[in-house]
Amino acid sequence: MKVNIIVTLKPAVHDPQGETISNALKQLGYEHSVSVRQGKFFELSLDTGSPEEALRLAEEIARRVLANPVLEVFDVEVKA
Repeated sequence: MKVNIIVTLKPAVHDPQGETISNALKQLGYEHSVSVRQGKFFELSLDTGSPEEALRLAEEIARRVLANPVLEVFDVEVKA
């Protein structure tokens, strides 16, 4: 099963990389860009018997390895 995991900073966490990208976009003429938040994208291939098991395993991996629970949140999408 393919699983996508998106890890982003919590809303209250300062994002200097996002601010730098936002400023660069404005300098390039993209005035409609109000704010940018950076994050991480992971695509996993899991050998599981069901989408429910893939979701459970991916959430465990994200919680234990991919995301820092103090600073980040994550979202998991299972692709059949």
